[in-house]
Amino acid sequence: MEIPTKLVSFSLGSNLGDKKHNITVAINKLDSQVGKIIEISDFFISKPLGFFSENNFVNCCCNLRTNLGIQELISITQRIENEMGRQKLKINKYEDRIIDIDIIFFDNEIINCPEVRIPHTNFRKRDFVLFPLKQLSNRIDPETFITIDQFTK
Repeated sequence: MEIPTKLVSFSLGSNLGDKKHNITVAINKLDSQVGKIIEISDFFISKPLGFFSENNFVNCCCNLRTNLGIQELISITQRIENEMGRQKLKINKYEDRIIDIDIIFFDNEIINCPEVRIPHTNFRKRDFVLFPLKQLSNRIDPETFITIDQFTK
């Protein structure tokens, strides 16, 4: 059996239904379909960003190890979101959602393609990503060479 080699950091969020349960289900699906979960942060509460909603978010981050490539990883995470009932409307980029799975880091790679930008475009400005991510291994942003700890100080 091949040992998973790539370290991937995800940010997960939900502001509909049983939010903590939604995130737990998504993490279990990532563990069974993508690779081995090695760390999970605590849950954090945040207000919606970029749109109005009365529903606060529950967020967390996790790290896992995988042998999958980025395109396969994107495909699986989108399928998990769809299976869980995520409906993406084209009217507004930001909206209420049962689950959101974002790839923050893919090993130490910098990826800029139409489907995804890694490190995730806005992670450095989002406390709901930085604070859970800070609880995990202190990753280094491959674009800026700044640690997550340094972003939160």
